[in-house]
Amino acid sequence: MAIQAPTLQAGDTVGIVTLGSPLEAEIIDERVQTLEAMGLNVVLGAHVYDWDGFLAGTDQERAADVMAMFEREDVSMILPTRGGVGVAGILPYLNFEVIENNPKWISGYSDITVLLNTLYQYANIIAVHSLMLIDFQETTPPYNFEQFFSVVSSTSIDHAIVNPPEVAPLTGRVPGNVTGPIVGGNLTSFIGTLGTPFEIDTTGCILFLEEVNAPINTVYRYMKHLEQAGKFDDCVGIILGECNNCQVAYGEDYEDLIENFIVPMGKPLITGLASGHGTYKAAVPIGASANLNSDDGTITVISEG
Repeated sequence: MAIQAPTLQAGDTVGIVTLGSPLEAEIIDERVQTLEAMGLNVVLGAHVYDWDGFLAGTDQERAADVMAMFEREDVSMILPTRGGVGVAGILPYLNFEVIENNPKWISGYSDITVLLNTLYQYANIIAVHSLMLIDFQETTPPYNFEQFFSVVSSTSIDHAIVNPPEVAPLTGRVPGNVTGPIVGGNLTSFIGTLGTPFEIDTTGCILFLEEVNAPINTVYRYMKHLEQAGKFDDCVGIILGECNNCQVAYGEDYEDLIENFIVPMGKPLITGLASGHGTYKAAVPIGASANLNSDDGTITVISEG
């Protein structure tokens, strides 16, 4: 059974780290003020402002920052500033025994996908595919904050994952009723784990995927790669999020790809989850058990044991 971290409450301290690409100092400082206005205290990683091309410091420096946050008793949650690229580089330098013995919520999406899944597989802790520091701004929809805090600030992880009223409801596409841990996240980042020690294992799991800024023929290439790697065969069900700004290619769009490639696999399938790079971001706990019932179009996170 995966470990659920202690809840985040008003007055608790959030540790801010930059684990992939850099973010402008002004944006970091503005978003920190938003967190503080919400009643949270903030501490910054030693390399949170570092800028070295497309990376925020060396792999070792970024890994040291996140390990320092896990080791600090006064830090209740760890919040990356953004994703970008390069998060996979920190993984060999993490101490998973220390992390497992000091479970804390960590949230993110995009390239943070690789860290969320690695923490589940190597440290047995639940992480949440949800907001990053960059999202803590006035223009963020209230739904996103409600989703975020409903997971990290709740004593019970049990809840239904639903879209906001502004978005069409979840759609069951292939019938079935299955239960298993949720794994996955951003498709591009998932592909980057294949063939590495941190390859995401989908065996007996519900596979969740979302993507951004890719033409549909590229999305197909990545999906085919996952199929040939056995990731669809191994999973018990599939949740597909949005494919934001994914351009039509050869007259085919994302819906065509789902209908012609994913549906014929015959796995219980729900589509249309507002998440990740979209405007609306459902909070998806990676490593938590969930029931996917595509007969009635529901996804329900459930406590184990």
